[in-house]
Amino acid sequence: MFKGHPKGLIAAALANMGERFGFYTMMAILSLFIVSKFGLDVTTTGYIYATFYALIYILSLVGGIIADKTKNFKGTILVGLVVMSLGYLIMAVPTPTPVPNLTLYLTITLVGLFVIAFGNGLFKGNLQALVGQMYDQGNYSDEKRGSGFQIFYMFINIGAVVAPFIAPGIRTWWLKQHNFLYNAELPALCHSQLNGTISADSVDKLQTWANDATISGQVTDLTAFANNYLNIFTEGFHYAFGIAILAMAISFVIYLYNKKRFPDPGASVVKTDDKGNIQEIKKMDIKEVRRRIYALLAVYGVVIFFWFSFHQNGLTLTFFARDYTVLKFAGFNLSVESFQAMNPFFVVFLTPVIVGLFGWLKNKGIEPSTPKKIAIGMFIAAMAYVLMSVGSTTLPLYSAINPETGGTPLDDIQKVTPLLLLGTYFILTVAELFISPLGIAFVSKVAPPQYQGLMQGGWLGATALGNQLLFIGAILYTSIPLWITWGVFVGVCLISMTMMLFMLKWLERVSA
Repeated sequence: MFKGHPKGLIAAALANMGERFGFYTMMAILSLFIVSKFGLDVTTTGYIYATFYALIYILSLVGGIIADKTKNFKGTILVGLVVMSLGYLIMAVPTPTPVPNLTLYLTITLVGLFVIAFGNGLFKGNLQALVGQMYDQGNYSDEKRGSGFQIFYMFINIGAVVAPFIAPGIRTWWLKQHNFLYNAELPALCHSQLNGTISADSVDKLQTWANDATISGQVTDLTAFANNYLNIFTEGFHYAFGIAILAMAISFVIYLYNKKRFPDPGASVVKTDDKGNIQEIKKMDIKEVRRRIYALLAVYGVVIFFWFSFHQNGLTLTFFARDYTVLKFAGFNLSVESFQAMNPFFVVFLTPVIVGLFGWLKNKGIEPSTPKKIAIGMFIAAMAYVLMSVGSTTLPLYSAINPETGGTPLDDIQKVTPLLLLGTYFILTVAELFISPLGIAFVSKVAPPQYQGLMQGGWLGATALGNQLLFIGAILYTSIPLWITWGVFVGVCLISMTMMLFMLKWLERVSA
């Protein structure tokens, strides 16, 4: 699996693995942190989450421009790690909950998120461009480049497997230190109690859950309990953000140690022939540059809709886990955040399978082209949301279970099995492996050499636009039946697949 790839591939993947560990530690808890910390509703949280996730990627376009202009990709990547660490530090400093000044403390949080996003923009796309340069400078086939990016993608998800367990583990440990137990739905009831919007039925549920979440004694003052529980609950989240700083430090050390071994995408592109002779690649003429850029822009336009659907995992699918899913399975208690480990786990588990499948198809002479694989991935993603839609047909509207609107949270007997989300994440991950690493490899191959950083940033910019649309999912989740919400994503993915198939022959000619 690793044979015949550039020597720097694993080192770059390990550097990215540490950064991804920190990033997914935060993303596993971000939406839950916002609603617990500030008492915001799902829709408002969706706007914040979508904007942050969009900035993560749109600023990669800025980072690519900076690296292309300065011709200092390696230095830009290092600065990105430092800037991200500063952002995580802002998020890690504990502040009181409920917040005494919503505007002030929410602004601090938003500043921290922006700093993280900017640092990520300097780091992410430029490291991908660096990996692409490794294949540009050697005699590597398209199949080898594609499998290389899949290996790179697998390694960075190893850190993401562990991350969703670290954050809730710290949060749960901190609660126990203060004689409380974890209950994902308690913060919403606590805010309703403090805001005076709680219904009579929900007061009874709050009393029961408060007693169950208190290790010693019974709760006699629900208002005092609500204030105390919210403060301890979110303090644990603050400390979890601090773990991301350690992850950044590990990535920094790995990258710095291997820096001299990496190519420089800002330098002239050279390539070796079969005899090992170095040959300078001629600069592309303007017509070829335009042809390639138009093809990349077309692919960017299609994948926007995939990311709009796929990245619901940290927003509507997370709230679905909190509101509609039984958090117990085979005798184990689950946390809402633990579902975020499913996608990276499946990436690590399935990557060798997918790479093997593509290799087998290649040997048979029937391997699909990269654009066709992306189209297939769109169809697979649609099937994931078909499963969610079927599994949600009997569930009530969100307004009926939301304490802020006088609703009463569901009992476990009314919720769905966690296997529904498990199956959905499995199918979405297969789709991701057909689209994301291969899309990055496609960009790496097609992008004109002088615009490698910019074009990788463009891929991430398309992801940003898809992420900015995430808030639509939050609006749908809170206002229409769930099965229709998931049906919207089915339609979006199928439309994207159709567009990709329509452009297939043209894209295959450009990438030939």
